[in-house]
Amino acid sequence: MTGEDISDFNVFPALDERFLPQADWRALAPVGGAAHPPRILVLYGSLRERSYSRLLAYEAARLLTRLGCEVRIFDPAGLPLPDSAPADHPKVKELRELSNWSEGQVWVSAERHGTITGIMKAQIDWIPLAMGAIRPTQGRTLAVMQVSGGSQSFNAVNALRVLGRWMRMVTIPNQSSVPKAFQEFDEAGRMKASALYDRVVDVVEELVKFTLLTRDRSDYLTDRYSERREAAAMESQRAAFALKASSA
Repeated sequence: MTGEDISDFNVFPALDERFLPQADWRALAPVGGAAHPPRILVLYGSLRERSYSRLLAYEAARLLTRLGCEVRIFDPAGLPLPDSAPADHPKVKELRELSNWSEGQVWVSAERHGTITGIMKAQIDWIPLAMGAIRPTQGRTLAVMQVSGGSQSFNAVNALRVLGRWMRMVTIPNQSSVPKAFQEFDEAGRMKASALYDRVVDVVEELVKFTLLTRDRSDYLTDRYSERREAAAMESQRAAFALKASSA
């Protein structure tokens, strides 16, 4: 910015400064944090009898349990297509309640036609961005994994990352992509020892650490200027309406 006038660096004509306080490091201090085990929801995107995304999801769930987490796995069988059933459908209610319960999530999908499966997308589509004042996924951590029938690909995990960002989740840096998944699991459905398995362990361990780091601070981390302004405007409208009604 050589030679440019910076005298107006402290002038913000478009900013409502009431809703942009200074960052507060004390809000991130680990004081009085939750003591319960991290709550992790695992979703997988296949209904096949021998589903490698399900096998990988269960492998991740075992590791999460080994690391001290409380884990729930959602079975997508019977979940209706988005918008084809009411929100009080039992499987939809189950999924939404599990999402609200969770502090972190693992999404595991096979790659189909260069992206995630429809079954995986349907689960994410049934979890809305907002339910009244509740955001079912905002501030929760997320780990993404995929399986492929052929060579290694990252199309599915990349698509899951886009969705995680859209759902306002804290998606961890690490991820897992398992190529030729049919070679990586034994007859009992357990993942064989390999560098690919080690990467799964890495992802799970990182998810637990990020969940412990953020779960008591997610409200502060995801508190937004635009939403504070919007909430204040709505409150002003409600107050004006109440005043008008009382004087009528």
